[in-house]
Amino acid sequence: MDRIFSGFLLSVLLLFQNHGVYGAPPQPRGTLCRTRPTDLVFIIDSSRSVRPNEFEQVKVFMSQVIEALDVGLNATRVGVINYASAVKSEFSLKTYQTKASLLQAVRKIEPLSTGTMTGLAIQYAINRAFSDSEGARVQSPGINKVAIVVTDGRPQDGVKDVSTRAKAAGIEIFAIGVGRVDMNTLRQIASEPLDDHVDYVESYSVIEKLTHKFQEAFCVVSDLCATGDHDCEQICVSTPGSYKCACKEGFTLNRDGKTCSACSGGGGAALDLVFLIDGSKSVRPENFELVKKFINQIVDSLEVSDTLAHVGLVQYSSSVRQEFPLGRYNNKKDIKTAVKRMAYMEKGTMTGQALKYLVDNSFAVSNGARPGVPKVGIVFTDGRSQDYITDASKKAKELGFRMFAVGVGNAVEDELREIASEPVAEHYFYTADFKAINKIGKKLQKKICVEEDPCECKAIVKFQTKVEDLIKSLQRKYILWKLTMSRTYRVGLHFVEIAN
Repeated sequence: MDRIFSGFLLSVLLLFQNHGVYGAPPQPRGTLCRTRPTDLVFIIDSSRSVRPNEFEQVKVFMSQVIEALDVGLNATRVGVINYASAVKSEFSLKTYQTKASLLQAVRKIEPLSTGTMTGLAIQYAINRAFSDSEGARVQSPGINKVAIVVTDGRPQDGVKDVSTRAKAAGIEIFAIGVGRVDMNTLRQIASEPLDDHVDYVESYSVIEKLTHKFQEAFCVVSDLCATGDHDCEQICVSTPGSYKCACKEGFTLNRDGKTCSACSGGGGAALDLVFLIDGSKSVRPENFELVKKFINQIVDSLEVSDTLAHVGLVQYSSSVRQEFPLGRYNNKKDIKTAVKRMAYMEKGTMTGQALKYLVDNSFAVSNGARPGVPKVGIVFTDGRSQDYITDASKKAKELGFRMFAVGVGNAVEDELREIASEPVAEHYFYTADFKAINKIGKKLQKKICVEEDPCECKAIVKFQTKVEDLIKSLQRKYILWKLTMSRTYRVGLHFVEIAN
């Protein structure tokens, strides 16, 4: 019996260790994504403004998109139109039926290096590339017709009318602009909604970072939550090709990413948070407005008050400007109004200087910071720093500041990692597209919190108490059982003696 009881205690201890309170790493999420049958035509600008090494980067982008497709006669077919002053069909929708042969053909494409007749290329797509004779299938709800136009300049012909005809013919058009492209041209080319169909990158060196967007665009998502193919304890939330777990009100998600614990309170915690925002000229006015929305998205997730979260804001370009210090505003409404009023600085990108300001001033008690309160910095940039960032980044972390780094467009990921706190993978974020920063905002909302979660501590204590009570109960039962067995044994001896 002692061996049985010892075995039970070992099982309880193992159960306790696997309960999640020791921070077991998150379990991998389910993934399931196949690409829908599509007739896909790339329309690629290879005019003289596109340098040979840049054209190679376009080919890498095309190859990465193709890698994610289900290629085949009854799946996705791919064609490529190469254009400059003239239009050249590199291969049609019916030419290749395997991924390997498509990738080999893309590697062989050479730039034409003359003018920029974008309208002519789109007209060719309507008349030839998407025709039955070139391998296009009859339009139906099960077959998508998609064109991806990549260009870096202003076209030498009209695009508005011919793009309208293409869209009327059922062709969905994505427009990718690079460098000094004319944004109005992209909007005329692209399908609605424009936010989903127009993309801009500063240079060809980052175009391949748009790959993930198109992998999702061609993905047919099986709803894993609806099919029950998930391991969420309470709420399953579908995402493209996958899912994530959530909890009901009054519960918090455990570190395993799937189970939930009851949590009383949840009123927030004291926090000093400072945004360090890149206002350089490469950001552009329309994107700077998106950055302000990103800031206010984070502010919405905080418990702002005299005693809980305080927020400060610093903008930088060639110089550093404090928009408002920690503690100036004690409610979300005033903070968000001040953020909306922030004027765009333009000029250069002195990230190192801005980080030094954060270390020396933003978290100083004289500037509104509170002693003993956790300090969090969120650095937002869209390009390579024009000065040295290492010393200031290192000092911020040595002082115990929790640093998040968010990069967009031409931001250098090595610099983001240098700014970010450990573990780096949880503290830096990158997207090629400003329109996607709201997704980063949602991730940051969950991560910005004090390290020691009072709710989690309560959960540990509660579980320990339950285990201790259970063990005590079993010990009492074991003692009673031994007493009962002892009495039974004595009664048995008594009857034996009578019988004798």
